[in-house]
Amino acid sequence: MKELKYLNKYFLKYKGRLILGVFITIIATVFKLVVPMKIGDSVTIVKQYMNGDVTDLALVKHELLINILLLLGAALLSALFTFIMRQTFIVVSRYVEYDLKNEVFQHYEKLSLGFYKQNRTGDLMNRISEDVSKVRMYVGPALMYSITTITLFVVVISYMFYKAPTLTLYAIAPLPILSVAIYKLSVLINHRTTIVQQYLSKLTTFTQESFSGIAVIKAYGIEPRTNKNFEELAEGSKIKNIDLAKVQALFFPLMMLLIGVSNILVIYIGGLRYINGEIAEFGTIVEFLIYVNMLTWPVAVVGFVASMIQQAEASQKRINEFMETKPDIENYVTEKTPVKGTIEFQNLSFTYPDTGITALKNVSFSVKPGETLAIVGNTGSGKSTILELIGRLYDVEEGMLNIDGTPIKKLNLEDLRESIGYVPQDAFLFSDSLRNNIRFGKEQASDEEVIEAATNAAVHENIIDFTKGYDTVLGERGITLSGGQKQRVSIARAIIKDPQILLFDDCLSAVDTETEEEILGNLKRISKKKTTLLVSHRISSAKNATKIIVLDEGKIIQQGTHNQLVNTEGYYKELYAKQLLEKEM
Repeated sequence: MKELKYLNKYFLKYKGRLILGVFITIIATVFKLVVPMKIGDSVTIVKQYMNGDVTDLALVKHELLINILLLLGAALLSALFTFIMRQTFIVVSRYVEYDLKNEVFQHYEKLSLGFYKQNRTGDLMNRISEDVSKVRMYVGPALMYSITTITLFVVVISYMFYKAPTLTLYAIAPLPILSVAIYKLSVLINHRTTIVQQYLSKLTTFTQESFSGIAVIKAYGIEPRTNKNFEELAEGSKIKNIDLAKVQALFFPLMMLLIGVSNILVIYIGGLRYINGEIAEFGTIVEFLIYVNMLTWPVAVVGFVASMIQQAEASQKRINEFMETKPDIENYVTEKTPVKGTIEFQNLSFTYPDTGITALKNVSFSVKPGETLAIVGNTGSGKSTILELIGRLYDVEEGMLNIDGTPIKKLNLEDLRESIGYVPQDAFLFSDSLRNNIRFGKEQASDEEVIEAATNAAVHENIIDFTKGYDTVLGERGITLSGGQKQRVSIARAIIKDPQILLFDDCLSAVDTETEEEILGNLKRISKKKTTLLVSHRISSAKNATKIIVLDEGKIIQQGTHNQLVNTEGYYKELYAKQLLEKEM
């Protein structure tokens, strides 16, 4: 149960509702107790009349009518309070589910980029959906049934001891055996539930990746192989679920057996004691039979609750694994720190913590507001890493990265990222309208601002050609659009934010040269007072930059203006000549 201690804060948060639920449970249970009492009284009255101890038939009928009315009233009130009790506990469980899902999601957002490189999306989704649902069953039904069972046991067994102590001991004798059996089975359930949840995560991950990569699967014609792999995973999941079901299936037969034993003991021992005069009223035996059967569901539900608790603990353990993961990037500053945009790298080296690959080696440069720095180099030379470090997606460990003369860690992280407009190499769009995808950079932007941003990104004309224009809803990851259109929508999303720092990571690679020139011209106008860093493989994108640096294996091998570099032997001049030749051809 130690994993479930994490939920105690929610119990404290909703303690008022839970206390009310306990109070209502006690009332409902007391009314339930009236039913067997009045049935027992009625049986006793009829027995006394049949034996001649009571001769007044009218009195017997009157007593039976009163008991029937009390029975009906108690049953109706018990049903009403049981309904209110269920509403109270189940509603609390939904509140906790809502809070926990939000907490998990918010924690996911805080975790660093390296975390997402090490964990699969399907597993993350499974923990926030299936695992949280299992936990909800513990907070709601399991808690409700536990309180109901405890209350019923306390009230009913206390009354049974009051009426016939010896007979009560015989009636509840099988319960300790049941407790031991439940403990043994619960251990097995906990182990097998963990395995089932792991298989569910694998299935979710495989399915999510298959649907996301369906175009590749179809292009390579590997649907049969994909189906086979899915069937193997599903078969493994089925076997583990059956193993779990076999253990769970032992609960109810075992409980019904022990309840049957209790009934036999009540009839046999109770009958003997009544014959011997040790029990005064025959109705007491009938009462006890009803009480024992009233305890059937609570006793049966013990196994059900134990199963839910074990499953919830296994799920909460999986949730806790991620909730206990600390983000690598932390905000060390609480006060506001406005960003103007001067960026300075001083002898900076960086190695990715998850792969151990050294991406940057002793890199130094500076760029000021109003300037554009173009970064050119081969694939894997460290270009994108520079942009990731400026956005503090990773922390600098060796060397210095200063923003406005202040070490980047001493800036408020929210203010830093709010001041950045970032267009990644792999343009990501949401399954939403084009308007909302552009507004993602500025949620309250007007339609005029959206159109202006799209125009500056040279995508407005494409958008109005769609049947629904800006209301066109995109497929997953923007699959509705071409590569160039996705890149331009991403650029519009960054522009509309009007940030102080603009970071473009090879975001014009899928755009034709004419459109590229138009976008670059608009960006030059927009970014007059902004700091701009532009990663590109194209000389045409870099040539108008204030300064250009050339990276190779993490080192700066050349830097200067376009005119300086094309007149200097080296990588830049060779790349320029090659691309110029390709353009002429």
